[in-house]
This record gives sequence, C-alpha cells and structure tokens, in this order.
Amino acid sequence: MLATLRKNGNSVVVTIPREELEAAGVAVGDTVSVTVRPVDVRPRLRADLRAIMDEEFPRWRPALDYLGRSADAEIPPQ
Repeated sequence: MLATLRKNGNSVVVTIPREELEAAGVAVGDTVSVTVRPVDVRPRLRADLRAIMDEEFPRWRPALDYLGRSADAEIPPQ
C-alpha cells in the first residue's frame, strides 16, 4: 500500500483505507508495526495516449532534442 504523509497540527498522519485494515485484521486502537521508506512514484499514460505518443514522438524527436540542449550548445546544420 502506498500512502501520503499529511500534516495534522504538530503531527504527521497516514490514512489507511478501511479495506486495508480489514485485510490485515487490525482495527482502530490496535498496535501495529510501520516501516517508512520513500517511494518513487511515476505516473503512467493510459494505453490510448501511449499509442499516440509512440506514433507521434519520432516525428517531434529532433525538435525536442533541440529544445533539450543547453543554450550554449552548438546547433547542427540542417
């Protein structure tokens, strides 16, 4: 389960969905063990948008490469 830390007064809280509590067999007031570690979350494109990107990206690649270069990079002749 992934959760977002939220500020609540001087504390930080994690909200756990009821379904997760039930699946773990715990309830409000129970003592539980918690391991906290950062997670790198990357959004994923829907399949239809991914298909469009796969089709269009090669066409726009030279322009995107150009825009991604630093300002002092040499521009290749065309």
